[in-house]
Amino acid sequence: MNETILFAVITLSGIGVLAAVILYFIAQKFKVVEDPRIDIISELLPGANCGGCGQAGCRALAESIVKAGDISSLKCPVAGNDGMKAIASVLGLEAVETEPMIAVVRCNGSHSNAPKKVEYQGATSCSFANSLSAGETGCPNGCLGNGDCVRSCKFDAIVMDEITGLPVVLDDKCVACGACVTACPRSIIELRIKGKKDRRIFVSCINKEKGAIARKNCIVACIGCGKCVKECKYDAITLENNLAYIDAAKCKLCRKCVEVCPTGSIWELNFPPRKEKTGVEDLNSTVEVV
Repeated sequence: MNETILFAVITLSGIGVLAAVILYFIAQKFKVVEDPRIDIISELLPGANCGGCGQAGCRALAESIVKAGDISSLKCPVAGNDGMKAIASVLGLEAVETEPMIAVVRCNGSHSNAPKKVEYQGATSCSFANSLSAGETGCPNGCLGNGDCVRSCKFDAIVMDEITGLPVVLDDKCVACGACVTACPRSIIELRIKGKKDRRIFVSCINKEKGAIARKNCIVACIGCGKCVKECKYDAITLENNLAYIDAAKCKLCRKCVEVCPTGSIWELNFPPRKEKTGVEDLNSTVEVV
């Protein structure tokens, strides 16, 4: 009896040792040596895992950067230019500075500008509501106001304005990760160049319906009149499918397009108040000095 137990113990011990040896050699053969720079770059990244870089997370971005050997096509919007410079120094490279970006809401169909025509009582989700109807205002392109963009933001950079019913981007918190852009089923949120002194001009409308129809649903809709296109001397504005669009890279922020827009669909943000012309100033502007 004792010999049987001893034999069983020795046999099992031998099998265990043999399995351990086999596993050791297998582990050595298929061992993956990770580049230590991945850990260094991961530490330099913000750890937000927001997906704004197009990768699965910060660790995945670090791996892609090390594998690529450069950062020309990879960028973390949260880290910004300073963060990418630090990462570039790890690789012995120089980072190319890019224009800071920010999310903008291209819809001004507030409760007052685009009154409700019907009452929506379904699930409080923009994606769900978008699949059912044109929305409460009748505009097939306007904001649905159910806050999918707010819930998608990990930085609390976008909130719903209870008075207007529209989302508002908080400039000091937005990192241009693009989560809200992806979450919006109607693509009314766009990443644009932040602009000098945080100043931006853009058409706050994406409705491509003809002028009369668009204006029927929203009084500040772009009607495709083309006045802004004619006014712009920098070819920064194009008109396609009844909708004007301002190229932020070409726009010189002169604000002349804002003045000629008949519906007020062009927005100017963070500019100083315009100077009101007085009668004397108007007179002086027309008098020729001899």
